Amino acid sequence: MINMLKSVSNRVHLDDLLEQLDQNPSHQVVIPASWGQGRTVYGGLTAALVFHRMQQVSTLSHPDEHRPIRYLNLSYIGPIRTDQLMTIEVELLRSGRSATQLSARVLQDNQTCVMAQACFGLQRESVISKKNQTNLVMEMPKKADFIPPIPKVVPKFLRHMDLKLQQGRWPFMRGNSDELQGWMRFKQAPQAFKDAHLIALIDAWPCTVLQQLKRPAAASTMNWNLEFCQSTIPPKPDQWLAYHAQTAHAADGYVLGDAEIRNSLGELLALSRQTVGVFG
Repeated sequence: MINMLKSVSNRVHLDDLLEQLDQNPSHQVVIPASWGQGRTVYGGLTAALVFHRMQQVSTLSHPDEHRPIRYLNLSYIGPIRTDQLMTIEVELLRSGRSATQLSARVLQDNQTCVMAQACFGLQRESVISKKNQTNLVMEMPKKADFIPPIPKVVPKFLRHMDLKLQQGRWPFMRGNSDELQGWMRFKQAPQAFKDAHLIALIDAWPCTVLQQLKRPAAASTMNWNLEFCQSTIPPKPDQWLAYHAQTAHAADGYVLGDAEIRNSLGELLALSRQTVGVFG
């Protein structure tokens, strides 16, 4: 299996990996090198696979109900190597009348690499309603930015994504901003756009402050919290999604960054907060 994946690593789509995970009764999957990020697997891909498995367990607990994802929190503990088996274990913590709580961990070589917790919850009737929608001031892109595949500088996983930066600068360009704004989508559109695809896309952007550095430096996500809004119109597979990230705090080698993810109509899809360690 590993040799086969190496030979097709450049064209393994997220959909292929989700299918591989579904077909393995031990809930194991091999991530090809094209999804690498430094010395580990791209964190957004890991999160998408973990979410997918947690969603399956949640659905089994209440098969007659649709409980959308409400939040997902991940702690990245150690690196996950590409081209090697990793296992996703999920535990159902509680499934009540309206909410299902689960935990998960990713294992490789009997070592815990990622811990996660998620909540799936039914929609409730409420007199309180405040829709977070805005008029996007960004121009819809005609094409993505060209990001050269510089070894050991540009992560390999970016070959799967289209990014169009419209505010801020790319990492290590000695800019003054600590804010990023732009558009994102998959280079090869998925068969159907699901929450797992959204999760995999969100983490594609670099840490907000890396643009201020003048030479390459390592950065690693330590904790990632995602909160979701259920859009009235689900994104289409080839649709551009808007991303706006700001630095909440940066000191002592740690960066707290907040981001909003919206569809082309300006509807809020998700909120993201990351704690990132920057080395350099």
